[in-house]
Amino acid sequence: MSDDNPNTSTGRKIALSENTLFGMGNPLLDISAVVDKDFLDKYGLKPNDQILAEDKHKALFEEIVKRSKVEYHAGGSTQNSVKIAQWMIQKPHKVATFFGCIGADQFGEILKKKADEANVDAHYYEQNVEPTGTCAACITGDNRSLVANLAAANCYKKEKHLDLDSNWELVKKATVYYIAGFFLTVSPESVLKVAKHASDNNKIFCMNLSAPFISQFFKEPLMKVMPYVDILFGNETTDDIAEIAKRTQNLPKENTKRPRVVVFTQGKDDTVATVGDRVTMFPVLDIDQNDIVDTNGAGDAFVGGFLSALVQEHALEECIRAGHYAANVIIRRVGCTFPEKPDFH
Repeated sequence: MSDDNPNTSTGRKIALSENTLFGMGNPLLDISAVVDKDFLDKYGLKPNDQILAEDKHKALFEEIVKRSKVEYHAGGSTQNSVKIAQWMIQKPHKVATFFGCIGADQFGEILKKKADEANVDAHYYEQNVEPTGTCAACITGDNRSLVANLAAANCYKKEKHLDLDSNWELVKKATVYYIAGFFLTVSPESVLKVAKHASDNNKIFCMNLSAPFISQFFKEPLMKVMPYVDILFGNETTDDIAEIAKRTQNLPKENTKRPRVVVFTQGKDDTVATVGDRVTMFPVLDIDQNDIVDTNGAGDAFVGGFLSALVQEHALEECIRAGHYAANVIIRRVGCTFPEKPDFH
């Protein structure tokens, strides 16, 4: 890279502008508090787990917000990733756009404020049928039991939000798109519209398999969107990663100018990436087990770091390096939070 590039200090290849990265997903307000075993037993929770809230968990949310030390963080998988991408990029602000549905309520207001503090350009669809989605993080020692109540996040309507001219203009401004598989359970038609736009305009569409239940129970919408996926993320909950990577690699693809890239993280083990017939392993950064506080946001953080390098048009290796760095920072802290500035070179 030449020295006359004004962006050399940040290793930038291109000057970034607002709304270059677009994300759409389920915005949830994370409510975390330290609880005891009795609290877990009362609501039938395991110390380390992720579940969707049932009726019996209604009172849990009311109870946890009354705790003396309660923390609120803007959450939800995709929102976490775009927030981290923006943090890695720092300036300009609002490189990342985010769409999702919230309720017209106090938690919705907190989410707006948190997105604003993270310098993300969030445009929420607000409705008053369902309250803002929340995720209770019940902390006992090193463990976190997560209970997600999608509520409003489930109410996203393509025709009421994505299709509006002013919103679609924001979609068109982007060059890189990211949607976690979780959103296929909410608005598959929105995912498809964005994916087709990216493909037709030779832009990059990224998606995440998110959780095993997506490929098990939402296979049809997943397969519909797959021909438009340029970069597919997955994690260690998937069996036989190399085999799956190969198979997904060979699924039909609309935009043949870009070979599909498949990236699987495996916790502390090497990250696997495939391009064409080549499978490459990338070792993650070493970390002392005692420094690990919370591995929960690691996957979202990896994707955020990856995307921050991708929008700057860096090579795959560099995107993975940025992903590993972001994940390494996040697992040293509670929740998907980060220091003021990254220290990434």
